[in-house]
Amino acid sequence: MIHRLMALAPAALAGLSIFAALPALAEDIKLPPTMAVTAYDTGTAGFNIAVGVGKMMKDKYGTDVRVLPAGNDVARLAPLRAKRAVSSAMGSGTYFAQEGVFEFGAKEWGPQALQLLLSSVDCNCGSLGVAADAGVKELKDLKGKRVGFVVGSPALNQNSLAVLAFAGLKQSDVKIVEFASYGAMWKGLINNDTDAAFGTTITGPAKEAETSPRGLVWPPLPAKDTEGWARMKKVGSFFFPQTATCGAGISPEKPIELGNYPYPIFVAYASQPADQVYAITKAMIVNYDAYKDSAPGAGGLAADRQTKNWVVPVHPGAVKALKEAGQWTSEQETYNNALYKRQEVLAAAWSDYGKSSPPSDDKAFLDGWMKARAAALAKANMPDGFE
Repeated sequence: MIHRLMALAPAALAGLSIFAALPALAEDIKLPPTMAVTAYDTGTAGFNIAVGVGKMMKDKYGTDVRVLPAGNDVARLAPLRAKRAVSSAMGSGTYFAQEGVFEFGAKEWGPQALQLLLSSVDCNCGSLGVAADAGVKELKDLKGKRVGFVVGSPALNQNSLAVLAFAGLKQSDVKIVEFASYGAMWKGLINNDTDAAFGTTITGPAKEAETSPRGLVWPPLPAKDTEGWARMKKVGSFFFPQTATCGAGISPEKPIELGNYPYPIFVAYASQPADQVYAITKAMIVNYDAYKDSAPGAGGLAADRQTKNWVVPVHPGAVKALKEAGQWTSEQETYNNALYKRQEVLAAAWSDYGKSSPPSDDKAFLDGWMKARAAALAKANMPDGFE
């Protein structure tokens, strides 16, 4: 249902104000001398792609792009919210942050009006990688096994639960092992501290796991299993079936039916100037050939390969760049405007909840917010997504 739904580096501060006077013409794109972008841990697909985009910006515009690795979604968004970064290369945590759920339902966060620049869908997929020595051939075989979670990263954890749901498994059917970061979780798989970890098939840590003594397998999520997919989408509405043809132990000759969603997703806040976002997005579109082969997955950032009508809106600045590239339609405009409205409804609900003398206890605060959130969305005739 939700997939049909109608927001550190001190050196970066010096460049932020330059965007205000950016000209609109593509040939006049001017980026500041320095920018900061946050991403997943060093060596991950998101980090490597961000580095590739940064090198293009250095080569074409003389801009130094600092890619700041962060182990969870909260840590990735904090510099962006504080205006110490211009964008974040996120995953499905983009959606959870927009919705103000899980860690983003805490009183210091709430719904974040994140909006897209460009996102990648390539030959890879995202699913649970499982140590080959764990004896797991199908997802249902994970019952009783150890599954890695990352503290402060609801995206990764919910993704794992969505994949488990495909097999009819719940969190209580497996043994959760918590780690401090994405990288630590995958090290944990290699070191036999856990049996399964969520990641994209092209992530560096998955390749390390594949070549480790434990080995790595990706239990399939066959597209023809409609009941499995219905269960999975109830937990992770942003997933869609896709056949992986690249990644650890995967090739065009050895494809695997898995699931996917855009990753990385370059995001900015709705409050960031449209000219700023336009310049960054335009630079990525017109110089695509300069970075498309820089890292596995980077090719999916092409303007004509953008996921249409996802669960988070595209920033007005990026919309302008996509229109100029001939990659925007009136249908997308209508859909995107409805998602802007959703962000407004969520922001108003958060503001009203804050004025209602909510409980100070963290759990009670979150419980109260989720009820207020559900009521506001119902009143606006919008799906909840977290019933």
